[in-house]
Amino acid sequence: MKNMNRRFFTKTIGLSSLALAGGWTNNSYAETRKPNIVILYSDDQGFGDMSCYGGADVQTPHIDALAASGSRFRSWYSNAPVCSPSRAALLTGRYPRRGGVPGNVPAGYNKIGLKPSEITLAEFLRKNGYRTGMSGKWHQGGAPECRPPAQGFEESFGFYNGCVDYYSHIFYWALGGGVPPMHDLWKNGEEVWENGEYIHDLITREAVRFIRNHREEPFFLYVPFNAPHYPMHAPSEYWERVQHIEDPHRRIQAAMVSVLDDSAGAVIAEIERSGLRDNTLIFFISDNGPSTEKRNLLDDSRQDYRGGSAGEFRGHKFDLYEGGIRIPAIVSWPGVIPAGRVVDDVAATMDVFPTVAEFIGAELPDDRVIDGKSLAAMFTQNAPSPHEAIFWENGEQRAVRDGDWKLILNPRQDDGLDIQNNQVLFNIKNDPRETTDLSLQKPERVKILREKIEAWEKDIRSE
Repeated sequence: MKNMNRRFFTKTIGLSSLALAGGWTNNSYAETRKPNIVILYSDDQGFGDMSCYGGADVQTPHIDALAASGSRFRSWYSNAPVCSPSRAALLTGRYPRRGGVPGNVPAGYNKIGLKPSEITLAEFLRKNGYRTGMSGKWHQGGAPECRPPAQGFEESFGFYNGCVDYYSHIFYWALGGGVPPMHDLWKNGEEVWENGEYIHDLITREAVRFIRNHREEPFFLYVPFNAPHYPMHAPSEYWERVQHIEDPHRRIQAAMVSVLDDSAGAVIAEIERSGLRDNTLIFFISDNGPSTEKRNLLDDSRQDYRGGSAGEFRGHKFDLYEGGIRIPAIVSWPGVIPAGRVVDDVAATMDVFPTVAEFIGAELPDDRVIDGKSLAAMFTQNAPSPHEAIFWENGEQRAVRDGDWKLILNPRQDDGLDIQNNQVLFNIKNDPRETTDLSLQKPERVKILREKIEAWEKDIRSE
């Protein structure tokens, strides 16, 4: 991959409301073309599943290069520990329940997921002069009114449900739940067949094609990759790269992460080849923490999968511990976002929508609550986090992080943690690994945070 720490060119921001707000001070910024927006979204990739985040046994040279060209976040949170609601927050800038997606959307082609009345980032950018495209996993509902063409994407390719076989593109794993196998590959709303072609190659091919076709106009490209989500179908060349890893589960994960890295690298390389790198804002974000689901293993052992890594943090996918919701996130825009920076302040995936709006100088929708906050000043001026508190739900679990404090209600049982009164309280600044529950020592703090969760839940259920 080309070195992305290139000399800085004059940038473009359209109508610079950011400058007027004091969030942007570079007077050389020209109003000639709005920046391209690219979101690379990985699936079930934990904090320790990237070498630039400390995963020494995995190889992610392309993503590492992206991190070196921009800012790497150490306290970026998904808005849910599972696939569908995390994507809903990304696309709407709102807490997932507001959009009708508090949990994973069931499989099928008549299932309502994201409310048709929601304004997605694609719809917003399309109205602001952008060409919009998506290639990858949707998982926001298979009903026609929920599909990408109905949610603002002029061009779309990929699958609608939570996963597919990487070669046949058939959704199959929910047989025991009464869902029959279904072919799931679509282009611009029409079913297409590419049997035997590796799904990640197809996702990458279509993303690259979109960039080539629209290099002369501002574009928004959303690439929700399938890797390293199950089924763990890594081609032989990727297995060969990871033979040095002894643990068989970890070797599986490393192979799939390598698939992801090559795909992300190919998209970034096409942006470079097209001469667009210096006018393109790139996000790389995972949807949630690593999976321990038995279906990750392509055998009948029925073991819990232990290949993914949440790094230093407790918990995994489905948890509201840090390992389920604190995720790798990288933001890069040469000349606008400083290179090589590590950011420890709190950010969340729902912040992408309002951040993009500020960068392009567009007003947010005023007919609904936008829960996310613009991170533009945080990106460009090292400003502190705009968040006072962030909330989560998953099933019966609820959580809030308010400053340094985090309360989880109805937490999942996890090794080494003695849960009292069905709640745990942590000081995340002092105890990021969530090893010491302080709920019995700090009852007043628990009371305050419980009340905040209750008020938040009442608010999001009111729409």
